[in-house]
Amino acid sequence: MSMALSHDELWPRAGSWPAAKPGERADAALIGIPTWRTSLSPTGAHATPAAIRDALPRYSAAVMGPPVVDLNQALRIVDAGDVREPDGDDGVQRAVERVHELAGQARLVIALGGDNSLTYPVARGAAADALITLDAHFDLREGVSNGSPVRRLIEDAPVGERIAPARIVQIGIADFANSAAYAHRAAELGIRVITLDEVRAKGIPSVVADALAIAGAGSRIHLDIDVDVADRAVAPGCPASVPGGLAAWELRALVRAIASDAKVVSADIAEVDATADADDARTVRLAALCVLELLAGLAAR
Repeated sequence: MSMALSHDELWPRAGSWPAAKPGERADAALIGIPTWRTSLSPTGAHATPAAIRDALPRYSAAVMGPPVVDLNQALRIVDAGDVREPDGDDGVQRAVERVHELAGQARLVIALGGDNSLTYPVARGAAADALITLDAHFDLREGVSNGSPVRRLIEDAPVGERIAPARIVQIGIADFANSAAYAHRAAELGIRVITLDEVRAKGIPSVVADALAIAGAGSRIHLDIDVDVADRAVAPGCPASVPGGLAAWELRALVRAIASDAKVVSADIAEVDATADADDARTVRLAALCVLELLAGLAAR
């Protein structure tokens, strides 16, 4: 349930950014892509773009630095609304075309999901030739679902739009959340896998440098933020989140650091089911903070 927020002219809020206009340049463009129909587990993820937009005004757009930066002043941020019914072949095509249009207008396209199947049309629409995932799972399954977007970008995308496995980095892959078969598949393909344990052993700066060096062999990187990489205590609204995943601060730090690289042209926020969140909406609020971390990274370039 929404409640009225206080008003203070000296404390401007995030969100409520102006609508995107055809051909108008922007630094960042938000677009809702509420995929959900092919999810492997029941989900209300189609309700999440609206929930994230509703949560954004709970935060300011100020980065403490130093120096202090007001993202609302430093960046031109626009909201392009939602893609209608983005599931199915026609929906995927609508999403690809809309993201492609926005990628021609903005330095960074931020797609609000939706389940993880949105990664496939967003990366294609942004003409990404490299991929970094923050995800507990490989997403290398057969078929069309929220468990298959990485495989589909490698194998199913039209020739010329496929992403070479050598330019894919998967960060946060977790024990007891995957099968050995898919781990072997990732290794055989040549994907760089940075497990949750490796993230903690090496530290975030080292992991980000490694990921950007590999994905940076391409010229346009897509960042997939599957919020189920986070600990279930902070992401109970993700059907597949696992106790012991990334802390909220670790996820936020990874997002900002990766988005600081100028080759990152698009990002998606996936797998949050706003209808299954805790009463305090902590998962949706973390997703909203990931939007702000993406913007902070963009402003830091």
